[in-house]
Amino acid sequence: MTLDEVQKVVDKWINTTGVRYFNELTNTAILMEEVGEVARIMSRQYGEQSFKKSDEEVDLGDEMADVLFVLVCLANQTGINLTEALHKNLEKKSIRDADRHKNNEKLK
Repeated sequence: MTLDEVQKVVDKWINTTGVRYFNELTNTAILMEEVGEVARIMSRQYGEQSFKKSDEEVDLGDEMADVLFVLVCLANQTGINLTEALHKNLEKKSIRDADRHKNNEKLK
């Protein structure tokens, strides 16, 4: 599925099953909550923290999909075409970081 298709699928879901979009501020708060859930799993699965009994059935992919879903909602609400934004962002990074990472001794 392309990013354009993702944006359309999410918009259709919101306007049918979801009834309507939450406002942008609410969705921003929800996005932060979802990112926190990803961070919680990462700190336990790859970091030094241990899982609690209530964390045993966590699904990192599902939590990442929650982040993507809310991010797409915000893009739809604010008129951002994520395909165009990603292309522009990668172009910026390619120019800015053309030699930066290659010359970083920490990455060798």
